[in-house]
Amino acid sequence: MTAYAVRFSARQRAEHFMMMTLFILLGLTGMPQKYFDAGWAQWVLALFGGVETARWLHRVCGLVFTALVASHIVVGVFGAATGRTPLSLVPSRQDFRDAITTLRYYLGLSDVQARFDRFDYRQKFEYWGLLMGGLVMCGTGLVLFFPILMTRYLPGVIIPVAQVAHSNEGLMALLVVVVWHIYNAHLNPDVFPFDTTIFSGRISLERMKHEHALEYERYVAEHQIDADHVA
Repeated sequence: MTAYAVRFSARQRAEHFMMMTLFILLGLTGMPQKYFDAGWAQWVLALFGGVETARWLHRVCGLVFTALVASHIVVGVFGAATGRTPLSLVPSRQDFRDAITTLRYYLGLSDVQARFDRFDYRQKFEYWGLLMGGLVMCGTGLVLFFPILMTRYLPGVIIPVAQVAHSNEGLMALLVVVVWHIYNAHLNPDVFPFDTTIFSGRISLERMKHEHALEYERYVAEHQIDADHVA
């Protein structure tokens, strides 16, 4: 019988589901506006009932996305300040060492593999990339949503700058998710065809031992589990 450990709480799973849903809707309503002249863009916009409906939905999703990002930051800062949230996603020097160790292993220069804790350097890079990119999208989106209000306090050039930054950051975020996240979460041979951890909240101890050896050892010690029973 396979033993499991809880990796993500109900709040984290709900947050991820909302983020995933909003990201898809923002991409479907935003990219066709960026490439409005393309045939596929016209087809997608028609599915939403036209460009005006797509714009309305994009703005609503953008506001909800902004609220979600803000709440995530507040909860994270409060949890870190009170000691309730471990700083397992904060990059450290060890992440750079692990990246070099992994690169040497893949190039055949060493037989030593990096041993990761709760999150490895790739997951941290993806998380902080999403968070920083999300802040850019939220900030520029609010500028474009309230242009008159913003230009009362900021130079008028902020509007075209925000438009370019919002458009290009949205494209980069889409490419990162498609090329990086989809591979790691679904196409990676270790989890293919689908990683259910973020949806179920559970990870098998066998997989934890393989992918997060340091976390596994700590989990075994704290829960007094016999490691010999895990493959």
